[in-house]
Amino acid sequence: MKELITYAASLFVGLSLGMIGAGGSILTVPVFIFVLKIDPLTSSIYSMFVVGISSLAGGIKSIFNKLVDIKTMIIFGVPSVTGVIFARKIIFPAIPDQIFSLGGFVVSKKILFMFCISALMFFAAVKMLTTATLKRENLPTDEHTKPVFLIIQGLIVGIITGLFGIGGGFLIVPALYFWTHLPMKKAVGTTLLIIAMNSLFSFSTSYSASLINWSLLLRFSLGAIIGILIGTRIAEKIPGYYLKKIFGWFVIAISFYIVIKQFTFNTG
Repeated sequence: MKELITYAASLFVGLSLGMIGAGGSILTVPVFIFVLKIDPLTSSIYSMFVVGISSLAGGIKSIFNKLVDIKTMIIFGVPSVTGVIFARKIIFPAIPDQIFSLGGFVVSKKILFMFCISALMFFAAVKMLTTATLKRENLPTDEHTKPVFLIIQGLIVGIITGLFGIGGGFLIVPALYFWTHLPMKKAVGTTLLIIAMNSLFSFSTSYSASLINWSLLLRFSLGAIIGILIGTRIAEKIPGYYLKKIFGWFVIAISFYIVIKQFTFNTG
């Protein structure tokens, strides 16, 4: 039964990434922790590899389907990786573990960050759902977006992603959609390659060979790759308008899940 749940979960992770370019880590980590009983630190490292390798597969497929803006991917993606490193190595360690307390409720760095990322995801999703889609889908891509502006955007998203620990696709897709004027499908395809860059680089700097169960990791990754190839195929058939709606409602659901999880964790 555990094997069946694991493979089903890996397929669902891939489907989520393939269809909307997001949901990898927030779906993968709980499976490793609660189903496979792997400790949280190792689970997060496993998630980096699974999300990275499956996103790479989906991104390559998107390149062949001409759903990747290579220029945007490079100009946005490299500063994004730099922002992740800067946030994890310099900013995050400088912030105290306990921010403040309200009565008996202690607001830690992790709890504050989770509420912040939830708020960011919620407002980004609401904005996507309320945008005038027909006009928006016909705008030019990034022809009028200066490279310096893209670099700054990538750096900001990278810092946010590095600080909060999740939110790669949840933040990158809206950033590319609103800031670079990429159509939804191309924003998802481009995001997959940026996620692959971030995740595989993070994995390469985090893992210890003695901690890795490569047999389990490769099996899970294979399921996620199959899922992402199916997901990208499904996304090709869905109009950008509906894809944006799916993304928006999914992100809203995840933003509420994050908040609820923080309360249940701290009161349970």
